[in-house]
Amino acid sequence: MRRIVALTAATLVAGAALAAEEPRRPPPLPRPASHAGAWRDAGLPAIRGMTIGPIENALHPGVGYGSAACGRALDRAIELGATWVALTPFGRMWSTRTASVDLSFEAPFEENREAVGRAIDQAHARGLRVMLVPHLWLEAGGWRGELEPWAPPDVKNEDGSYMYRGRAASASLAELARSYRTFALAWADVAEAHHVELLSAGVELRSWTTSARANAELHQLFADVRARYHGLVTYSANWDDVDDVVALRELDVIGINAFYPLADKPLASRAELREGGARVAAKVRALAESWGKPVMFTEVGYTTRPDPALRPWEWPDSMKGLKPSDENEEAQADAYRGVLAGVLDEPSFAGFFVWRQFADPDDVSQEASWGFPVVGKRAELVVRDAFATRFAVEGWAPPWSALGDGADGAPGVSWSYARIGRGAVARTLLEPYPPTTSPLPPRP
Repeated sequence: MRRIVALTAATLVAGAALAAEEPRRPPPLPRPASHAGAWRDAGLPAIRGMTIGPIENALHPGVGYGSAACGRALDRAIELGATWVALTPFGRMWSTRTASVDLSFEAPFEENREAVGRAIDQAHARGLRVMLVPHLWLEAGGWRGELEPWAPPDVKNEDGSYMYRGRAASASLAELARSYRTFALAWADVAEAHHVELLSAGVELRSWTTSARANAELHQLFADVRARYHGLVTYSANWDDVDDVVALRELDVIGINAFYPLADKPLASRAELREGGARVAAKVRALAESWGKPVMFTEVGYTTRPDPALRPWEWPDSMKGLKPSDENEEAQADAYRGVLAGVLDEPSFAGFFVWRQFADPDDVSQEASWGFPVVGKRAELVVRDAFATRFAVEGWAPPWSALGDGADGAPGVSWSYARIGRGAVARTLLEPYPPTTSPLPPRP
């Protein structure tokens, strides 16, 4: 009898442990209707997101997606106030002039698929929602927005404008589309199997998605994705071409990689950065109203350098001559404050994903010290404040904000809720100007 009781107790303990490890199955999100305020009207949760990037080097095993280190990265995102995470597995192409997508990246696809699946389950077990964003990595360099398979090379001026553009034939772009479809559907299957809430079917594929070439293949891609995956679908358009994407009607929410410049000159003031943010908010509003779709930032980020709001898309490794002593945390924080202050008050704006932290939060080798990560920098306080603020898409928003004019002691448009342990010191750090001598408006 004692043996039976002991076995039963052991079975119960093992079952409890298994249940604790069982990934949480979140209920599917409702598909929003076709109008700008549909995200709010559907009762969908505002997106307070952090992108968790992979460890982009096979020399760092055991700390990528699905690892214990990844679990710590997710915990840190929650500590910041994130309610969503984005995961960004990669496929590999050789260059902008090839047409084949290799599903393997630093490891065979089967291993990456399992690792990403574990990371999704880790996020869900912590109560986070997940966006899966498969990216393309170009081995020879270049930008995935300029894919022109088998075309002559581009010739550019010093300022980056084109002197000559090599253009692919429609048949060549269709060849790329067929290979990309295999890549996209492989990750759509992962998203479906692990109950991902939101899937980006592409990232910055400008030369294809803003073109009349391979147009039938593009629309078929979205149909095929929806046949395999039953969550919400977006596409991550670049900030300067989203108006030209020909497949926006296929989306549940319009996604923008929002590396908008907020200024057109160095050393812009904080007021000028807020004006730049207001222009971004106006573009978001116009886009949502034009297409009858809610809008989100699938990526938004600024590097830790002087004038990050001037050319936010510049990659840290390409910044020649910068050194650690050039880091400017205040400039990064000001840029975040400028771009977020306006859009959080747009009822059509579903939310944003900060670009980015990495799957191993203790590995500082993935990006230069003047790169995008915000944790441990002054921008972290701005992101915390933004996550703690009630977004307009959530309905009622009280009239005060530490992100907007309210930070100067004047009435703003939304309220930043205090967090335990942040107190007067953190609030002072968030002030874009020295505290005013006049009393601040009372909290509601």
